Amino acid sequence: MSHATPVVFVVDDDVSVRKSLQLLMGSEGWQTQTFASAQEFLSSPRVPVPSCLVLDVTLPDINGLELQKRVAVDRTDMPIIFISGYGDVPTTVRAMKAGAVEFLTKPLSSDALLRAIRDAIELSTTALRNETEMQALRDCYASLSGRERQVMALVVSGLMNKQVAGELGISEITVKAHRGNVMRKMKADSLAGLVNMAARLRLASAERGRHLTQQSRETSRLQSHIRLGLEASR
Repeated sequence: MSHATPVVFVVDDDVSVRKSLQLLMGSEGWQTQTFASAQEFLSSPRVPVPSCLVLDVTLPDINGLELQKRVAVDRTDMPIIFISGYGDVPTTVRAMKAGAVEFLTKPLSSDALLRAIRDAIELSTTALRNETEMQALRDCYASLSGRERQVMALVVSGLMNKQVAGELGISEITVKAHRGNVMRKMKADSLAGLVNMAARLRLASAERGRHLTQQSRETSRLQSHIRLGLEASR
């Protein structure tokens, strides 16, 4: 991905703007895909390379601000640079609050646009790299058994092996075996590394919460059985 040629998407209903921007992007060595409408853009396939969207506010079908909302959901690795011939303050504020990296008014300054695109591509590169790392992390976590996930959650929450064993009702030797499997499958070289992975997955508190809820239910059932047994013996 680091050597992939970035793609600059341009959505503008003015053919002269699309052609001039395509020439400008080409001079920088970037690939360019141009569209006359938001719907044309939405119908295009995603690209697994750094990219950004140069987007006109006023379009014949879906306006630029509405398209921005859709891109924010479906293409989170694609920063948006707005361009407009009518750069009113409320529209600019809405676009920037929604995450646009820049809002430029026509006629466009080539230097300002190129700077904005370079910044956007750098953001996209970082987002794609993070997503690749997260997917690898999710794949590792998916390879864990249910018991290994429970052990991992308790270990990263700070419990010692003996405490984990008590929580789960298993032997300390079994905990050590599960812990070793967790470290191997998660490709963690230290406990600190495993804690960091759990934080990125946001799973430690959730997993332990589920375990404690299940444990509480089992305790309640046991207490209910004992109470019923005592009542029956009276």
